[in-house]
Amino acid sequence: MGHLALEEILPALGSCEKSKLVALVSGSPEKMKKVAAQYGIKPQNCYSYETYDQLKNNPEVDVIYIVLPNALHKDYVVRGAKAGKHILCEKPMAISSKECEEMIAACDRAKVKLMVAYRIQYQPHNRKLRELVQNKTFGVPKLIEACNSQSSANPAHWRHKKALAGGGALPDIGLYCLNTNRFILGEEPIEVFAYQYSTPGNPLFTEVEELMSWQMRFPSGVIASSSTDYNVHESRRYRVMCEKGWLNMDKAYAYKGQKLTTARAEGKMERQEEIGLAETNQFAAEMDHFSDCILKDKRPFTPGEEGLQDHVLMEAIYQSAKEGRPVKLTHNVNRPLRGPEPELDS
Repeated sequence: MGHLALEEILPALGSCEKSKLVALVSGSPEKMKKVAAQYGIKPQNCYSYETYDQLKNNPEVDVIYIVLPNALHKDYVVRGAKAGKHILCEKPMAISSKECEEMIAACDRAKVKLMVAYRIQYQPHNRKLRELVQNKTFGVPKLIEACNSQSSANPAHWRHKKALAGGGALPDIGLYCLNTNRFILGEEPIEVFAYQYSTPGNPLFTEVEELMSWQMRFPSGVIASSSTDYNVHESRRYRVMCEKGWLNMDKAYAYKGQKLTTARAEGKMERQEEIGLAETNQFAAEMDHFSDCILKDKRPFTPGEEGLQDHVLMEAIYQSAKEGRPVKLTHNVNRPLRGPEPELDS
């Protein structure tokens, strides 16, 4: 019950159609009492980290949503799977590809479903852009420019501790660029080349990186240039350049406010257009998708393998930045990265 859960996820459950809140886990009895009263959660459905494993005895709970610092994901996913509960885990999935593999194996052994909370893949504007790109509405895509950056000011926050976060800007916010590029193209990169930098003497970056800039080369020939920084004014956008036009997404990775604009050549003119779509609550959409998968026994659209692939790619990006050379990639995930397309309200 950290900031993300309190500010976004718990309120979103109120607009879900297939999911509801029935239990809470917290290390703070004071916070637990206040939040449980606010959401009408029964005392017997309030758990501490020590009593977490007792969820196995609670038939009201079908799914556990893991919203913890990155380094704690694996332990609580494995314990949750052993309790017989399906698992929805925040991104990044873990702090290494090895941990991801262990999480997938644990859920397989327990015969429970595992989904990673890539909310962008359930967001209508990003899905519409993906449709236009893959249908080649503006011709063949050639280049992508993507940036997700923000300012951070608290050196004591767990996101600035490598043991808890696993890395800095890249796994926290740069991951959105990485994952969304793969999502909209529908293919996997075959090579990465990266640069890393942290401002000397800045206490925010004694353990984790400030800036990561990288390129990914895809089999189709598309080059995606992405960047992320923990010490600049907020910028969350990407643009796909195609043969006959471009598609631009402002506030692409934000919780709301996405703005999709396009431009195309028409003779000697350029026609620009804003594509208006109704906003949906991204957290509600992903939770209801997972609930739908459980009710209908379907594979989630963003299963554990999707999270694993991003960690494989991030490890290659760190390697490239460290060695100063491109790193070639081979597809090493045995099962398909994604499940069937989600059934989302338009």
